[in-house]
Amino acid sequence: MISVPLDYRNVNTLWGSVLAETLVRCGITRAVISPGSRSTPLTMALTRHPEFESIPVLDERSAAFFALGLARQNYQPVVLVCTSGSAGANYYPAVIEAQESGVPLLIITADRPPELRACASGQTIDQQQLYGTHVNHFHELALPDAAPRMLDYLRQTLAHSCDRTLQPQAGPVHLNVPFRDPLAPMEDPAIVAMQDQLPENFFDHLAAAQSPVWGASKLWMRAISGLGLIVAGPECPPDPAGYAKTVGQLATRLGWPILADGVSPLRYFPAGNAVVVSAYDTILRNAAQAHDLVPRHVICLGSWPTSKVLRHWLEQGGAEIVLVSTRIDNRDAMHGRTRQICASIETVEVKVKDKAPDSYARRWQSAEVGARTALQGARRPAQPIFEGDIAGTLAVALPEDTPCFVASSMPIRDVEYFWPPTSRRHRMFFNRGANGIDGTLSTAVGIAHGNRPAVLLTGDLAFLHDSNGLLLLGKLLGSLTVVLINNAGGGIFEHLPVAQFDPPFEEYFATPQAVDFAQLCQAHGVKHIRVKTLAQLGKLTAKLPVSGIRVLEVRTNRELDAALRKRLFTQAAATL
Repeated sequence: MISVPLDYRNVNTLWGSVLAETLVRCGITRAVISPGSRSTPLTMALTRHPEFESIPVLDERSAAFFALGLARQNYQPVVLVCTSGSAGANYYPAVIEAQESGVPLLIITADRPPELRACASGQTIDQQQLYGTHVNHFHELALPDAAPRMLDYLRQTLAHSCDRTLQPQAGPVHLNVPFRDPLAPMEDPAIVAMQDQLPENFFDHLAAAQSPVWGASKLWMRAISGLGLIVAGPECPPDPAGYAKTVGQLATRLGWPILADGVSPLRYFPAGNAVVVSAYDTILRNAAQAHDLVPRHVICLGSWPTSKVLRHWLEQGGAEIVLVSTRIDNRDAMHGRTRQICASIETVEVKVKDKAPDSYARRWQSAEVGARTALQGARRPAQPIFEGDIAGTLAVALPEDTPCFVASSMPIRDVEYFWPPTSRRHRMFFNRGANGIDGTLSTAVGIAHGNRPAVLLTGDLAFLHDSNGLLLLGKLLGSLTVVLINNAGGGIFEHLPVAQFDPPFEEYFATPQAVDFAQLCQAHGVKHIRVKTLAQLGKLTAKLPVSGIRVLEVRTNRELDAALRKRLFTQAAATL
């Protein structure tokens, strides 16, 4: 039984309605649509279908990152629709992030027919292979045609494209879809006369696209001394609790500690009796500890953590590495002695020959306690608020099960440094595929849409870079609290050698700004609160609103904070 009657008003409406029904049968029911004329048949079809949640977003760049956030919630594909011309080019940053981080998107760009291309026709560019190698699959659909054989082609091409958003690995797929006039649903008697020509079972064989189910792989640990560790990199699995339990059980069987990145589920979900280490960046700054803790074997899950200190230590140590990732591309930028297993850790079977002596994990655990105590107990200036303490405050204040999106640059690093392990089941989201600040706010709104009350931790430049995301306020079903760290510029650059060279450092790298965020929020009808103490921040985030967007602005001093981070790391490492 066809879910909704097909639209036989003209060839374009029929083409669009077959497209919409096929997507629904393939399990795709969310669309983010930007306005435009050439995409009219697509917009009409998707908004007409009762099983589609269609969300209009003005700015294509924001729309793409919003869709990315929606898809990240449960790793189900989301459709993006735009008109012809430069509209699709604005999707590019989000397409790159989706490809690099393995997020399924189905991008549908409307286009003019071939006879209107390459002849100075308005709002027309070359949209063939628009995203190059940054998509799993590209195809340009034929011009709409009501012939049954062509509708068969449309259905099967779409079904294949839906599959390619998830297989052999998740990522974006691009369909370029040309239309001739009339774009509006004007009736064509010849098409109307073909009403209900398709058999009732036309869509019945279609099924929702599935992520690949990898066969179990056996990893044989050729352990001599048994010394090894698990490095749990940035991961956002569909079942974070199950993931943490699986990794914890593996670590216990091996007798290895787990070094957990700041946005790994191992920081937030119980891992049984396994030793979870979060302060490894500080620990490894102590030369004696770094030498004493070198492993013989490493299992890396997903990809490497943010910490350059950790990566350098592993490179120098020369351990045998097994990298477990659902991605099929090369994930080892360190080019070590690495064997990659294309699988999820839940499907991997590890045969343990020699369990590591308990003393190795205990040394890591002792160093973890010492480093955490030193980092948290070191003296801070009374004012201004230290940026690192914002992450620590959120760790204990946020309600359990809160979805939390962490921006790139300093926020992701401060989470790694200063957000201690808890069992509060915070689910962390992030754009660490390309590691950029593009689309931070829009992605976070996508994470919050239809979800539990969510939080975004971001710096001022990442927020401003995507301030059009505030236009999503009227579309958001749910709530997003933005913890905005305003240090008047790019704080991460203060940690780089170029900071010593001013000019041109301040103007061209730190890029200071003086935006009045209260006025910016007011212009969009967004609530703004200036936070002056950590206690106030804790109180404001302990109970999150049920709807809307709220911005909590915390002003800090990036130069003082950069110096304080260095002092804290040095002092904490020296105590170990």
